[in-house]
Amino acid sequence: MKPPPFMRTIAAMKENRMNDLTTGETANANTPQNGVTRRGVLTAFSMAAIMASLSPLDAFAQAAGNTATAQKIANHFSSVKTMMGEFVQFGPRGEQTGGKFYIERPGKLRFNYEDPSPMRVISDGKNVVIGNMKLKTWDLYPLSKTPLSLLLSDKIDLSNQKVRNVKEESDLTTIVLGDKSVFGDSTITLMFDPKTFDLRQWTTTDAQNKDTTVMIFNVQTGVNLDERVFSINYEEVRRGG
Repeated sequence: MKPPPFMRTIAAMKENRMNDLTTGETANANTPQNGVTRRGVLTAFSMAAIMASLSPLDAFAQAAGNTATAQKIANHFSSVKTMMGEFVQFGPRGEQTGGKFYIERPGKLRFNYEDPSPMRVISDGKNVVIGNMKLKTWDLYPLSKTPLSLLLSDKIDLSNQKVRNVKEESDLTTIVLGDKSVFGDSTITLMFDPKTFDLRQWTTTDAQNKDTTVMIFNVQTGVNLDERVFSINYEEVRRGG
């Protein structure tokens, strides 16, 4: 799987940034060679998204001034009920992995990581499970308690309580969403092509300000997806939880 050139450029910039951030640090000896850890997947799908470079007060002011643009993008994204494609994920230390993803809104998602990673992420509309197929272990979370629910909602809510920041650039429009009453300071940042309004990537950040970026490409929309793709085997989860 080879991502498009623009994604490799972004990835290189991100890797340089991560190298700067981790200078002088020792890598975790428990990190597997395939680059995906259980904690890394938890970070990618359960924690907060990175804020843009604006201060919090500036972010809210910017959001208020760009709600119309954000709403156009949100309306387009909300009209896309199903999609599938490939993804590349970059972790906090620049580790890279990838695979295939499937989304059916509202609420459903599946991420299959490439071998040798044993990880799977599945949301059936009610819960999200993060599984290690090799170890047969599963972590279960209510979808409504994760920022992922903002990505998978039937309609993107751009009320002032949900929009933390809107930033427009020539090649990227960024919308930061959050719900302080549910997620505290956790947010999810969605990045769109400003011409087509198509989703390009999202970035998440944990409490230690370590971010994970998921870039998507070769995306097909309006596809028919088998409901079994999003099925969670709750009996297996109970045995391996």
